[in-house]
Amino acid sequence: MRSRAIESVTTVVIGAGHAGLAASHFLTRRSIDHVVLERGEVANSWRRERWDSFRLLTPNWQSRLPGHRYDGPDPDGYMTMAEVTAFIEGFAARSGAPVRTGADVTSVRRADHGYQVTTGGGEFRCRTVVIATGACNVPVVPPFAGAVPASVEQVTPFGYRGPAQLPDGGVLVVGASATGVQLAAELRRSGRPVTLSVGEHVRLPRTYRGRDVLWWMDVSGVWDQRYDEIDDLTRARRLPSPQLIGTDERTTLDLNALTAMGVELVGRLAAVRDGRALFSGGLRNVFSLADLKMERLLDTFDAWAREHGWDGEVGPPERFAPTRAPERARLQLDLRGGEIRTIVWATGFRPDYGWLDVPVIDEKGRLRHEGGVVDSPGLYALGLPVLRRRRSTFIHGIESDAREVIDHLAGVTLAGRADA
Repeated sequence: MRSRAIESVTTVVIGAGHAGLAASHFLTRRSIDHVVLERGEVANSWRRERWDSFRLLTPNWQSRLPGHRYDGPDPDGYMTMAEVTAFIEGFAARSGAPVRTGADVTSVRRADHGYQVTTGGGEFRCRTVVIATGACNVPVVPPFAGAVPASVEQVTPFGYRGPAQLPDGGVLVVGASATGVQLAAELRRSGRPVTLSVGEHVRLPRTYRGRDVLWWMDVSGVWDQRYDEIDDLTRARRLPSPQLIGTDERTTLDLNALTAMGVELVGRLAAVRDGRALFSGGLRNVFSLADLKMERLLDTFDAWAREHGWDGEVGPPERFAPTRAPERARLQLDLRGGEIRTIVWATGFRPDYGWLDVPVIDEKGRLRHEGGVVDSPGLYALGLPVLRRRRSTFIHGIESDAREVIDHLAGVTLAGRADA
């Protein structure tokens, strides 16, 4: 990216993670000339935006990309951050993706017959653009974080690396998705008092009837449900990640496990006022709803096993103890008294489209699209939650999404060439 000259190319792909590289794979198969622009390095978010002990939630045998899959000695294990990075780098090398690293996109705007893409080192004119920057670019922190006393350190998962970086003393972890429960457990094991603020969550056992629970999601077809088959698609796309952790022991990390470790559970953090954290009530109802949804999902697995003759191939049906609610959950916590020294905001992430100068963002900051076909001719997206299927954001879910999105893009491109 040394020249300011404008380059012309049929397609620009933004992002060289697994989604952008999968798009490149299918563009190459379609003989569509393209370039993949990456602000950092290949698999940049895996290198720079994960904590040290991070592991994938999906087992290694599910790590697959077009023509590239895990072939190591531990198919039932879970990749570390370094292993994920190497896996995606290997796919980039094998596919020969035309990646330009260090190419930070600052603007995408409409132009004659397509788009103009501006980076820090040059510009591109193209007919089509594929946005593959992911859904987790910016940590979501509630506005009332500004009311937290200055004596309490605040971190997000992007800035967290491990317990040693935090001050001694108690930690309030806000959010009980996969990230929240994993960090709460790690911090508790480090010897710190930990309080976990719990809102809506998805409870899952790590294994069910002797198989990884994500094996069941795969074979039962739950993950294959398409976006146009889901009643409340907006809600499905906002669901938190399930309470899972990848460990050699394949342990379940739910709220009962955290309680047994000594983590204190409180309700959703509703506000910070006059130096006090205020939590919502109704924790038992929140727990009951998550338990009910898990039971319904397990019923779905059991029905699939019966209908497909798998009852003899797996263990017997299991049911799990209800989530135990504390007898009296605290409704407030004084943040000025020294009990809490750190708050970890595990409250989710959002995409960053500040560089997208095309009117395709809704009032919630989400991209308007139909199965990855964005509401602007020639603009596409990959790697977003439930983009085309429930598995869309997982590494193994990108192949079918990318194939179908690039098929649509190829149709537009060929039509444009014919018109020309």
